Amino acid sequence: MVDMRMFRDAVTGWAGGGPGGPARELADLLGVRTAVLLEGLSDLAAVEALAAGRGRDLAAEGVCVVPMGGAMSVGRYAGLLGPSGLGLRLVGLCDQREKPFFDRSLGPVRAPRPGVFVCTADLEDELIRALGPARVEQIVRAENELRAWQTFVRQPAQHGRPRHQQLRRFIGTKKGRKIRYGRLLVEALAPDQVPAPLDDLLAGL
Repeated sequence: MVDMRMFRDAVTGWAGGGPGGPARELADLLGVRTAVLLEGLSDLAAVEALAAGRGRDLAAEGVCVVPMGGAMSVGRYAGLLGPSGLGLRLVGLCDQREKPFFDRSLGPVRAPRPGVFVCTADLEDELIRALGPARVEQIVRAENELRAWQTFVRQPAQHGRPRHQQLRRFIGTKKGRKIRYGRLLVEALAPDQVPAPLDDLLAGL
């Protein structure tokens, strides 16, 4: 069965130097009209979780959410998927420090200019601030990671750091943890707690 994941995989292969034919064929077959360019898999998990929570099927809407493996790849992906490539509408979500990469790659030269939604630090920081550290610690406990968390905060490097910064660092310390918590934190949000960059991104699709 052909699905949007196959298109995403084809785009990743194309960006890595493979042929573009499979991505072109799948874009036509699936009716892809918009590509959301994200830095990584944790962002993908968060966007997909928010869409699912709002009852939206992005694939059915012709939207493909594409994790690029880092903001420095945005120029490559924009060239393949934007006006000079597949002709898709491009939308981006990035961290504040990565915004220059998006601005250079998704600027007027690739008009019409897409929406680029910017997190103040990163998406994990936005989600932790939205929920509050106490609620995030409850989620950590529910995931049976309380002991790991308590060990982490006793490390000398964490002494004196604000709780939300400790949680942000903890989420990023183990392979796969950012992806899992990207989904879990979004699922825990009340409708009025969704961080503006994420809320505005989905509303604009």
